[in-house]
This record gives sequence, structure tokens and C-alpha cells, in this order.
Amino acid sequence: MGSEPPITYAAAGVDIDAGERAVSLIRPLVAGTTRPEVIGGLGGFAGLFEVPAGYRHPVLAASSDGVGTKLAVAVEAGRLGTIGIDLVAMCVDDLVCQGAEPLFFLDYQLWGHLDPEAVAEVMCGIADGCRRAGCAILGGELAEHPGQLREGEMDLAGFAVGLVEKDRLLGPGGPKPPREGDRLVGLYSDGLRSNGFSLVRAALLGRAGRRLEDEAWPGAGHSLADELLRPSLIYTPAVLALLPRLEVHAAAHITGGGLPGNVPRALPAGLDAVLRVGSWPVPPIFGEVQKASSVDDAEMYRTFNMGLGMVLVLPPDQARAAVATLHDLGFGAGDVGQVMAGQGRCLIE
Repeated sequence: MGSEPPITYAAAGVDIDAGERAVSLIRPLVAGTTRPEVIGGLGGFAGLFEVPAGYRHPVLAASSDGVGTKLAVAVEAGRLGTIGIDLVAMCVDDLVCQGAEPLFFLDYQLWGHLDPEAVAEVMCGIADGCRRAGCAILGGELAEHPGQLREGEMDLAGFAVGLVEKDRLLGPGGPKPPREGDRLVGLYSDGLRSNGFSLVRAALLGRAGRRLEDEAWPGAGHSLADELLRPSLIYTPAVLALLPRLEVHAAAHITGGGLPGNVPRALPAGLDAVLRVGSWPVPPIFGEVQKASSVDDAEMYRTFNMGLGMVLVLPPDQARAAVATLHDLGFGAGDVGQVMAGQGRCLIE
């Protein structure tokens, strides 16, 4: 060996002590999301979760997602406290589209330089999201990759698992699939949620030269950063509350691909979803993005949720009751269209 000093793991850019400090900070956040079925706690090689009692023919449902380039906005703004809510929402709201109750959640955080306090800030949002969704944080992974990411950069992914009775599955594969004449009930979104942010950043922060500290729009009363980082609503508790009360045939989570790309996924072949423009409120941020980007309506609808974060399919005589129940649960909702014979499309008229 030469006379040069040794290159330790820390000298190479990976701080094991910082990782241990981060785990100590997030341990109480994880404990705050526990469910009775969780066995043990953090520190094992795998999280353990006992299957809840009472299921006759349980089917596992699993989903994985991220928050896209909304994360870049959060990093630029130095505001990581709510991005974890978005991460949980993107995963659990996919599960509930199958009728599944989310049981547990895991996260993967990749950092260029591991900052324990920043990790804890992200975990505060994840824990908040899991409490809202009713699922436990079962584990996760913290990774530090110097040289792959610059200091201050990070990436984030989430994984959720749930259960549903086989005879209560929603959608085309369920026992009561959507049929012609069903109504579409939309759960309103109060903003962008976590999709389309590459276009948002290119249009507002790029072409329009807007700054995150600018007002979101004239008279908004809050900054553009506040608007862009508005946490995603988590619809799972509301949908789960509806299932034992009403005959929900299907649900569509409106994420990447917008309404045309997601609503047809909840329908059998040979049916179209017809949505009525003007039957739900469209938050002002979408108009700001469209004005700055100069894209047409079709591009907006295939990129963003346009004010509908979730669309449910129900028999026509139950749509009114669904809207009333959702309002009672604190969610804006309305009858926004119907299912008709067609070719597997989502028509916006």
C-alpha cells in the first residue's frame, strides 16, 4: 500500500452515522402510524404484518409510484414537509380503485448527501399521509449515492399493499362491473396533485419566467410555491366509507394520462365514459398553466386531472346518495357524466 491516507466510506461520500441519526429521528414518526397487525418495529431485515382477521377470500393488492417532478419544485423551494403526503396518495389511491383497504406502506429515499433533518421532514409527510389513509409504515430504505446525485438532490418512491375480498373487487374484473347507463361521480381535486409537473415547470417557471415566491395568480392570496406544493388529497378513506353503503362498480384514480388515460381503465370493453364539461369546478392553476404553455384543451385533459382526482362508477339511482355521502365526509363531489355504449374511450363534451 502507498503512503496516501485510506479512503473510508465517509470520505467516499457515504455517512453511516448520518443514516443512523436519520433512523433515530424517523422512528417515532413510524410508530405513530402503527396498526395492530404490525409485528415488531424498525430494525428487522423485513417488515412483518399479520393478515387481519375476518377475511373470507382475501386478495392482495399492491402499487408503487413516485411524485414525479413535483419533487424538483419541493427541493427548489426547500419545502419537503408535505411531499410525503403526495407519495402516499399516489400509491393508496391506486389500491382503492380495486376496492382494497391499504394495510402498509414502504418508502425508498435516494439522496446525494444524506441530511438527517431533511429525511425526517420528508418522513413527517409520509407519516401524515399514512395516518390519513389508515395504513402503517412498515419499513423503507435510505440510500446515499454521492456522485450519482448532487448534494441537495433526492429521489423518492413509495410502495403500498392492501387487501380486498375477492367477491368485492371493483372494476371490469369484479363481480359487478360497470354497465351502460351507470353514472360517473367525480371527487374534486383542489389542485394539480402530483402529475404534469414537467409541463408546469416548463410553462410557468421556464417560458413565463415566474418565481416560486410570486403570487400564484392575481388575487390568489398565496404564492406559486404554495399552489404547486399543495398536498394531494387522499381519497381512499372516502371511497372505503362508500363501499359498504352503496353499489360502487368501479373507480378511476386520475394521475398520469389525465381523464382520457385513466377513466377507461375502470370500464369493460365496449363502454365509453362521457364527462360533461362545466359539471365540476376547475381550479385556477390549470388556467395559468394553459395560458403560459399555449396548449389546447385536449393536451390539458390528457396531462392533468383538471379538477377531478377520482371518478367513481355507480348505478344511476345511487349517484345522488354518493355525492351527499362524500360531502358529509368532507370531500367535494358531483355527478359529472355517464357510461354509454362505445369503444373504450373517455369523451369530454
